Amino acid sequence: MKLNGLGVWSGELRYGDPTEAAADAVALEAMGYTAAWIPDVGGPLFEAFDNLLAATSTIVIASGICNVWYHPPTEVGEWFAGLPADQRDRVMLGIGISHGPLIGDQYGRPLATMREYLDGLDAVGFPVDQRCIAALGPKMLELARDRTAGSHPYLVTPKHTAFARETLGPDKGLFVEQGVVLETDPAAAREVAKASVAFYLGLPNYVNNWKRVGFTDDEIQGCADRFIDEVFVWGDADTIRARIDQHHAAGADHVCIQVLGASQAPGGNRAVWETLAP
Repeated sequence: MKLNGLGVWSGELRYGDPTEAAADAVALEAMGYTAAWIPDVGGPLFEAFDNLLAATSTIVIASGICNVWYHPPTEVGEWFAGLPADQRDRVMLGIGISHGPLIGDQYGRPLATMREYLDGLDAVGFPVDQRCIAALGPKMLELARDRTAGSHPYLVTPKHTAFARETLGPDKGLFVEQGVVLETDPAAAREVAKASVAFYLGLPNYVNNWKRVGFTDDEIQGCADRFIDEVFVWGDADTIRARIDQHHAAGADHVCIQVLGASQAPGGNRAVWETLAP
């Protein structure tokens, strides 16, 4: 699978009303987006995949991410084998190790656990080129390079995209999530971004990665303007497109935008998707 172009990352596509989510996926496909990414923070992941795959015909449906602690490889393999062939070809399984504070006592040995999970996917015949890892640090990026189609990093900057591309090498996929706020008022836009990032400030995986690209603890925990403005992009459509272009210039094959601050009503993000459509 060669995943490129512009995609959308949306929790509503998984956790919203299934009929509305299917309609949104059809609209995204018609707008020219190449992939729709859905999260996994608990619950039945593959029912959402089925809903979106059945409604569409060309767009890739991807997980950002499939939590390795919640969905064992046998479950993934049984679901994947049961899909019609035309739908199976449009699946990208983004896999993630999650975070110790969220998983609890069973969490441990991220690299070893991810290797074991990939071994399990190999055993059930899940295609290497249709899986990627939510890799941030160098060792997990190397594992993504060696055993998957590439990496799906989340809450990153173009500087991290360049670092990830260097680690992955030229031939692996780099599928970057970018949070966007279509708002030109600096105070209003930053407040939306701060509310979106607050949950992640206590998760070591993200904090360590932000420090890796040059932010200080004070900037991160204080949500300094520089931190907010580089992790997220806010402004008019041209400003947002320029950030997407920066990721591509830094080595991203595919960027998926996550709209922040739009209406949570059914179809509430659609106006922003239309404005930013490729």
